[in-house]
Amino acid sequence: MLPIYHLLPPRLREKIVKEILVSLGIGSGSGVETSGERAVLELLNKKSQSLCIFDVGANVGKYLQLCTSVFTPPPPQLNKTQYAIDIHCFEPSTFTFAKLNETAKLCNAPHIHITLNNCALSNTQGNATLYYDTQGSGLASLSKRRLEHFQIDFKESEEIQTMRLSSYCKEREITHIHLLKLDVEGYELNVLESAKTLFEAKAIDMVCFEFGGCNIDTRSFFQDFWYFFKAYNFSLYRILPNSTFLHIKSYKEIYEQFTTTNYLACASEVAMDIGQ
Repeated sequence: MLPIYHLLPPRLREKIVKEILVSLGIGSGSGVETSGERAVLELLNKKSQSLCIFDVGANVGKYLQLCTSVFTPPPPQLNKTQYAIDIHCFEPSTFTFAKLNETAKLCNAPHIHITLNNCALSNTQGNATLYYDTQGSGLASLSKRRLEHFQIDFKESEEIQTMRLSSYCKEREITHIHLLKLDVEGYELNVLESAKTLFEAKAIDMVCFEFGGCNIDTRSFFQDFWYFFKAYNFSLYRILPNSTFLHIKSYKEIYEQFTTTNYLACASEVAMDIGQ
């Protein structure tokens, strides 16, 4: 006997499946305020300590605004040296970087130090071509993405600078990153590759990254992320819309879902704070 849901029309079944997937965080990661990413920042904020955050793929600064809304001024008993938030933002597009600069001016606070970088982080140091459909687009990528099925044409481009994450940290004498947030439209693995020396030195606590349609264009898979983080004894979690975390205990092919999904990777000692 067939299960009762087989009696439902196929399109309705498809709609129900999509809604269930979104409730599990799969396809829910397109907006910073609704994706559950705030929970990651609140987890960091509980420690009441100075933090170093990298916002890679900052676009116009929505994640930066989220950071400043979470990391409010410290209580009187903590001085500036005990509670200072250093945020390093990276945005390669000239037009979008100007918008980011405007946002950063609105986010200024005595305890928050913002450093803006008009470049992309990647696994190579030099120049690259950034493709996009319109100026300021959140879809801008180092790939000329094929999105005709969404009536989107990547007809615009510009030359940009690229830099390795490890090189940036060496130049700035940055020895520890508490949170590395990646939203680089399919090139997250390239950035991670450029940070291998930092992972080996246990200098990165947490990585928040997107996985979705962009990974079709770069031919990168969730399996690649799984094995990368497994090599450094990191635990992987999917971020759910209700601001909770679902522990990904083992790799499964069903996790290859190419709709915008946010994940959190944590060093083993940090993962203890999240639980299972």
